[in-house]
Formats: sequence, C-alpha cells, structure tokens
Amino acid sequence: MTTVLITGASTGLGAAFARGFAAKGCDLVLVARDKDRLDDVAGALAREYGTASEVLPADLLDAGGLAVVTERLAARARPVDILVNNAGFGLPAPFPYNPVEDEERMLDLLVKVPLRLTHAALPGLRERRRGAVVNVSSVAGLLPTGTYGAAKAWVTAFSESLRVDMEPYNVRVLAVVPGFTRTEFQERAGMDVSALRDAVWLEPEAVVEQALKDLALRRPVSITGRRYQAYALAARHLPRAFVARKMARKRRPPADPDA
Repeated sequence: MTTVLITGASTGLGAAFARGFAAKGCDLVLVARDKDRLDDVAGALAREYGTASEVLPADLLDAGGLAVVTERLAARARPVDILVNNAGFGLPAPFPYNPVEDEERMLDLLVKVPLRLTHAALPGLRERRRGAVVNVSSVAGLLPTGTYGAAKAWVTAFSESLRVDMEPYNVRVLAVVPGFTRTEFQERAGMDVSALRDAVWLEPEAVVEQALKDLALRRPVSITGRRYQAYALAARHLPRAFVARKMARKRRPPADPDA
C-alpha cells in the first residue's frame, strides 16, 4: 500500500491531491495547521474511497511543527512513499511594500520547508528504491514576479536537479506548475483577481489529474492546459529585461490610506 504525505492538505490543491491519491487506493498523511478541516477532509475521503488518513496538524513555520513532520517522513517503521510539498501562501503587494517579516515567512514556507521535508524523505526513498517527490511550483516562477515568483522558480529548478540525482534510485521527482487555480489562495493573500477572465482559471482537480498522469509518465514538469503550456514556452524565449519591465507595470503599490 502506497502512503502519501501531503502538506497544505486541508483545502485547495492539497485537498485535491488527497482526493486524487485516495482514488488510486493510497493511504494518506494529511498535514496542515487546522485540525478540524483536516478531520473533515479525512472523513470525506474515508466515506468516498475507504481511505485510511493520518491527520497530522502542524504549523510548518514553527520549528516544533516542522520537526514533527520531518520525523514522520523519516520513520522507517511507517514509510512514506510519496511526498507532496504543497503548502504555501502569497502576499497582496509587491516586495517593497510588504513587511520584511512577511516576506521572510513566505520565503521560508516556499523554499526552506520543502527543502527540509524533501531531505527528510530521501534516505528512505533511496533505500527502498521507489517513491516520488511532488513539488507544487507556479507559472509565477517563469517570469519576474517578486519574492513569490523567485521562490517558485527555485522550486522548479530544485525539482529538475533533484530528479537527476534520484534517477539512479528509481525515485521520481515532479514539479507541478499551475496557473491561476480556483482555490482559497488568492482570497487569503488579499489579491484582487476580479479582472481575470473565466478562461484563465483552472480547476484544482484538473491540475491534479494532469500531475498524476505526468508523474506516472516520469515527466519532469507538469503544466495543465494549452494556454499555460504556451505561456511557459513563450516565457522561456522572451528577453528577461523586456518581461521584467512589463511585469513591473502590472505590480502597483498598495493604496496609501492617508492619501
């Protein structure tokens, strides 16, 4: 029986990954801060798929919470076969206008946490010579888009490099690179996305379905939809200085409440 540990599993893409793996008969370890929401997800999965879910409440930005999850990943008696690094958040304003503490917290969750969790999972995966690491990145990492985009660019590059390192051990590594997806992410970040057309939005289930297909095919990167696949292709070929100027025009400072 395959066991999958998913961070940020209480909602959005994390919950969709939980449903996707449950449908394949996997057991789950569900990680997020909100125990009540994790219990709801676990209960729904048990009713629909008969899935056994271990609920592991943890704040990954707290040293103690991170230690709990790394210890679970390293437990040889209860091996985790697939790690899904999905937890994350965004900020509403460009880098110069956010408190530096918020920027550091976001960078820690998007970079330091998946690095630590992946490092904890790898010894067991190498020893068993099977399993996978799935890292949720973003199309924001393809273009100059502040700290969030820079962190997601790291996630994709880290995944592609790790894939090469783990190939001799039969361990798969996949970077999932979604575009705008209908989750709570934008609302929690305080982002105004009202101007976006319906055509640009992806459903979480579609992102997960494509990711699981690409994982089975041992592809390095998973991008859902022709629109975002074309976007990724264009981003690789456009001059970086030109793109940076274009993106800067779209990033506005927050309104001054005293103005």
